[in-house]
Amino acid sequence: MSSIESEIAGQPSCWRQAAEQARVAASSLPRSGARVAVVGCGTSLYMAQAYAAMREARGLGETDAFPASEYPFRRYDAVVALSRSGTTTEVVDLVESLAAQSLPVVAITADPTSPLATVADEAVVVSYAAEESVVQTRFATSALALLRSALGEDLTPAITDAEFALAAELPGAVPRQVTFLGVGWSVGVAQEAALKCREAAGMWAEAYPAMEYRHGPISIADHDTLVWALAPLPPGLDAQIAATGAQLVTTSLDPLAELVRVQRFAVGAAVAAGRDPDRPRHLTYSVVL
Repeated sequence: MSSIESEIAGQPSCWRQAAEQARVAASSLPRSGARVAVVGCGTSLYMAQAYAAMREARGLGETDAFPASEYPFRRYDAVVALSRSGTTTEVVDLVESLAAQSLPVVAITADPTSPLATVADEAVVVSYAAEESVVQTRFATSALALLRSALGEDLTPAITDAEFALAAELPGAVPRQVTFLGVGWSVGVAQEAALKCREAAGMWAEAYPAMEYRHGPISIADHDTLVWALAPLPPGLDAQIAATGAQLVTTSLDPLAELVRVQRFAVGAAVAAGRDPDRPRHLTYSVVL
């Protein structure tokens, strides 16, 4: 079994630990009403986007998500910085610059000894979700599970769905192109789903908010396209997708649990293509410049 397969399988257990940790970690995260920026790179950026959408939708305060390299230096009350390794150059450099402005920063990382954990005001360490594979799976989902739980959500249904997703049927033949669709906070999860297919399997994969799919991207759909919805589709979109000849996959699972199924799909596609899903070409465990 590859490292990534083992890490994918461990996610329900990690999410339980995240829910327990959230009871304590919630006091380190920005207070209700605070204006918050959430930053990360790659997978961590997409988890930041999901958390930002979720926090704001719950009425807990204006929340924006940015790539660490594109932080706008406008007024915020606090910043949440995500990095699995805690060594990502853009994230560490940004947090160091924010420290000079006395802006509170909470880091979420898997390594308590990392540069990020050291320079942040507080660190929420998700060490039980540390990974060996270059391709992130359980750290990212556990970080988002912790953040969801800290917002007051009961993760029990999502964990049950994730356990189901570990054995659920996957789409059959690997398509020429796959598009993931999300709504609300699952737009970030859809972006992460597409990234997993690109990283692990080298697939042509894209992601969009579901309502945006009609505005151009649907033009590439055909019989060799897979459209995978991580949330209920807007009325009428399923029929429009069917008319293109594309295969449509829908789900009743929690979007984060459906991501588990996508991770399995990406690993399967990698193996079918003769790729090592743990060590994709041109990628490293952390981007240190």
